[in-house]
Amino acid sequence: MKIYNNILETIGNTPIVRLNKVTKDVKATVLAKVETTNPGNSVKDRMALKMIEDAEKAGLIKPGGTIIEGTSGNTGMGLALGCIIKGYKLICVLNDKQSKEKMDILRAVGAEVVVCPTAVEPSDPRSYYSVSRRLAQETPNSWYVNQYDNLSNRQAHYESTGPEIWEQTEGKITHFVVGVGTGGTISGIGKYLKEKNPNIKIWGIDTYGSVFKKYKETGIFDESEVYPYITEGIGEDILPKNVDFDVIDRFEKVTDKDAAIYTRKLAKEEGIFVGNSAGSAVKGILQLKDELKEDDVVVVLFHDHGSRYVGKIFNDDWMREQGFLEEKIETAGDIVAKNEGQKVKMLYSSELVGHAVASIRKLGYSQFPVVKEGQIVGSVDEDLVFDILTNNPKQCNTALEAIMKSPFPVVKESTSIGEVSKLITPTNKAVLVEKKDGSYHLISRYDIIEALS
Repeated sequence: MKIYNNILETIGNTPIVRLNKVTKDVKATVLAKVETTNPGNSVKDRMALKMIEDAEKAGLIKPGGTIIEGTSGNTGMGLALGCIIKGYKLICVLNDKQSKEKMDILRAVGAEVVVCPTAVEPSDPRSYYSVSRRLAQETPNSWYVNQYDNLSNRQAHYESTGPEIWEQTEGKITHFVVGVGTGGTISGIGKYLKEKNPNIKIWGIDTYGSVFKKYKETGIFDESEVYPYITEGIGEDILPKNVDFDVIDRFEKVTDKDAAIYTRKLAKEEGIFVGNSAGSAVKGILQLKDELKEDDVVVVLFHDHGSRYVGKIFNDDWMREQGFLEEKIETAGDIVAKNEGQKVKMLYSSELVGHAVASIRKLGYSQFPVVKEGQIVGSVDEDLVFDILTNNPKQCNTALEAIMKSPFPVVKESTSIGEVSKLITPTNKAVLVEKKDGSYHLISRYDIIEALS
């Protein structure tokens, strides 16, 4: 029987998968090292275990002790698995831009989670670097991991991930590409690969708001390069000791929007459900495709699993709020499809004004069509109701047919947004869209602004 003694023994030996559709315009062969098959669903399992084992050998962590670390979530998960098996407590310090899923997962595996603000200087006592150090000082029998400067981080990848990639490609790899955060993954793998073949190119993917690219190119730590960004897991506002700039041949920056879009493309076009940094890495390759030849073999590492980004990258509403969702909005039907499920609420002409007031309060709608015997005969909007409540409250007991306005214009789904917008005026607040199934949907001025912005 082939049985593992515990979950830690399943770390490593992750697959390499050929990319086909998202990199179809790249001449080279592009292969993905998919680290989601690790038990903690990320590449960080490797270095988390290595750091714990090295700390044990050095006597830095004692039985029953507490491990403390600042993490974007994945290292915390790897540490949590180690703590469960080895009997340690774990405190994870995250910044508030990390996904709720990451925080919930850490709590699910027994970690205590402390959340800190993102938009502060690293030296600020509120930063997750500072809070991690403070907690380590205050907690008896504790060990602060410090994955950024703990060189066991990159050694883990030198000993495991690098050799795996070399063996899986039979030494044919010409380029290695990965997003850079702590620097352990790219530096450990890069060192191993360059020892095998110094001609292999090591490309690091950076994000706007991070210092890596400019520092590599100029040797200058430019604080003006540092500002908040959305992409998780890569980029830094510090220079971790694990980043070996001599091993890295170049950095390429990728925008937050492109990172998100290509993360979703990987799921939809390749069936590979991975995290935010994977999208960054793939887009980085596409940005550098002119530097690749047909006989090149590019390996790109995908750090973590997409389940940690369901509330963000894979959520249409979140993507829309960030301005990342690429939607084609040209007709009334496009707006209706975007707001699918929001069918219009009709009021009857015999209902009282007071009922309209209650509907506005309960539903939050600003306008309603009024119907009689199945036909649309008028409309009520918040301006009319406001005027009655403030100037003639006795009319609250009046039937709507006595005070209603003219009916809203009715258009087909194929009507252009330009035509719809012309129908919305200071006196006419909305337009009704009649669908093929006979149902009606209402479009307001706000709906058009939201669709076009």
